[in-house]
Amino acid sequence: MSERSESAAPKVTAESEVAEICRDLIRIDTSNYGDGSGPGERKAAEYVAEQLAEFGLEPQIFESAKGRASTVVRIEGEDRSRPGLLIHGHTDVVPANAADWTYDPFGGEIADGCVWGRGAVDMKDMDAMTLAVVRDRLRTGRKPPRDLVLAFLADEEAGGTYGARFLVDKHPELFEGVTEGIGEVGGFSFTVNDQARFYLVETAEKGMHWMRLTVEGRAGHGSMANDDNAITELCEAVARLGRHTFPLRITDSVRAFLDELSDVLGYRLDPEDMDEVVRVLGGIAKMIGTTFRNTAQPTMLGAGYKVNVIPGQATAHVDGRFLPGYEEEFLAELDSVLGPRVKRESLHSDRAIETSFDGALVEAMQTALRAEDPIARAVPYCLSGGTDAKSFQDLGIRCFGFAPLQLPPELDFAGMFHGVDERVPVDGLKFGVRVLDRFLDAC
Repeated sequence: MSERSESAAPKVTAESEVAEICRDLIRIDTSNYGDGSGPGERKAAEYVAEQLAEFGLEPQIFESAKGRASTVVRIEGEDRSRPGLLIHGHTDVVPANAADWTYDPFGGEIADGCVWGRGAVDMKDMDAMTLAVVRDRLRTGRKPPRDLVLAFLADEEAGGTYGARFLVDKHPELFEGVTEGIGEVGGFSFTVNDQARFYLVETAEKGMHWMRLTVEGRAGHGSMANDDNAITELCEAVARLGRHTFPLRITDSVRAFLDELSDVLGYRLDPEDMDEVVRVLGGIAKMIGTTFRNTAQPTMLGAGYKVNVIPGQATAHVDGRFLPGYEEEFLAELDSVLGPRVKRESLHSDRAIETSFDGALVEAMQTALRAEDPIARAVPYCLSGGTDAKSFQDLGIRCFGFAPLQLPPELDFAGMFHGVDERVPVDGLKFGVRVLDRFLDAC
């Protein structure tokens, strides 16, 4: 009886366990409030380490501050003379208000064919796919062609100071010999028509300037005239900035994306005609459309402490994003719009990055995708946000966004990032592990 039961037990594979791993990760609350706290990151790091250690690996956990933990492990490849490949993902997530959600954002529920929860697409899905594929390869004794370095990182959602940046600055030896890497916000599908399904591979990222704006004025009684009101001056400047349209700037990655899309559509898309671009792109327009220009979005305002007191100072926070090659132009234009009364202070800044869409790694992506989806077409694009790839570029690592998912056309994938009711299709996760496994064989 026991022999028959054992033989009848279902075989564990990457496809069979990826959704459960994703659920486990979502159930670990790794909310990053941007204030230096990260209570769940240590627990997530330990979970990842346990999943890898089960098959004989010796992952290391690095804690940059109390609770701010990342897990790193190197897997030996068949040819150790070749440069290594980095696969990086972050375990932290942005906060979620459970009252706004259909299901508990930290419950990892499976409903309507999807795994629901904060991090389902950003980016515990890729963490789960990586773990599932690596565990299956270790289970079946299949080495990758070259060394792999896996990094599951803290703090990406607040700029990576306690995660990728810490490891790059303090432990660069972990990535010795690594020349290329793959990470988040790429490899997901965008169905153009019945003949073409694009898989967007991130080859560029906007840079960032998170900043505080301050205006000093004359404090006084709220009942008296005041022609030097700091709130008034700041609000006028913020309104100018919020309504300002920066000039069109088409980078190499954006041009390549538009050319690929124009080729499939049979007519040339004009980036000046945003109405047409938005119509064609649908839900992903909110992600792609902001890569045609620099942007600066006011996000916070603060001033005053009593209704009848005019404060002497008013502040605002702005999320600024600039395209590769346009940082100086962006800052100069920003100051021109704000005017001389506004003091601008940098809170966090990071570079814009861009690489070309060519080489053996790109060919491996194309091959792996096409093997699972005959109408697949890998195309480059520029990400409007940023990832830990910015830190890894300091080590000379050429990074791509490649976390493969095949998605139903009606799913607003771009809207899931930091949004309510974040979820990822279970079939998409299974597709992803198949593609990742093929990709590792070919890379």
